Amino acid sequence: MLEGLGRLLAYVGGGLLLLGLLLILIGKLPGLGRLPGDILIQRGNLTVYIPLGTMLAVSLLLTLILNLLSRLK
Repeated sequence: MLEGLGRLLAYVGGGLLLLGLLLILIGKLPGLGRLPGDILIQRGNLTVYIPLGTMLAVSLLLTLILNLLSRLK
């Protein structure tokens, strides 16, 4: 029973590591986060950022990739 739990924790940890590395790499892409449709509101000490354009672009890209991967099976 503990072996199964250990494997699960190892897989979850590896997945989180890959997700973290992916987020670091995505953050370094030029222009991402400053696309048309992204909303930035700055008033005094308050800053609100709503990345609508970036979310749509990432969603479209992931949808295309996942559709291509599902057709390869």
